[in-house]
Amino acid sequence: MNKGRLFIFSAASGTGKTSLAKVLVERLPDLAFSVSHTTRAPRPGEQHGVHYYFVNQTQFDEMVAADRFLEHAKVFGNSYGTSRAATENLLRQGKNIILDIDWQGARAIKEKMPESVSVFILPPSRAALEERLTGRGQDAPEVIARRMREAVSEMSHYREFDHVVVNDDFEAALKDLQAIIRGDGSPRPLQVDIQALLSQA
Repeated sequence: MNKGRLFIFSAASGTGKTSLAKVLVERLPDLAFSVSHTTRAPRPGEQHGVHYYFVNQTQFDEMVAADRFLEHAKVFGNSYGTSRAATENLLRQGKNIILDIDWQGARAIKEKMPESVSVFILPPSRAALEERLTGRGQDAPEVIARRMREAVSEMSHYREFDHVVVNDDFEAALKDLQAIIRGDGSPRPLQVDIQALLSQA
């Protein structure tokens, strides 16, 4: 049995990364999500071992001390980590795995598993990203402004990734990602104004 491959997906919040990853897992039978550990409380509908492994901070810290994570980070006061054993077990079974993590986690994984394939997903424009963040209807204007600043900071790391895909059209972006995962093509040329995306204006 051939060993599976590890694919790292990173993007700024609101880019559509998680939605793209979910559809890819539904369409490609040999593709699976890596289930992370987290100290945050489950949200409605989330199941332990399916969406996350929910642990307390003491358990998480013990896993860190035992070097059981490929990468781990604290995000908005909660700890998240990618289990080394769970990831390697899926790869041995021939599964291709998607890791949905930020650029810092991607950098850490690349250092430990340089054969992994990293993909950064960009929005088509700042206006589209702001519209997606505002469209959630959950955040105040100052929170949206902060998330936009954070998004620009995240997107500035796109050059560190093996591939860059623009989510301007959902199906087209899916085709780009499928080509990368299957190794049978390259994503479309970037049709996006990178300078405008990375401007703090």
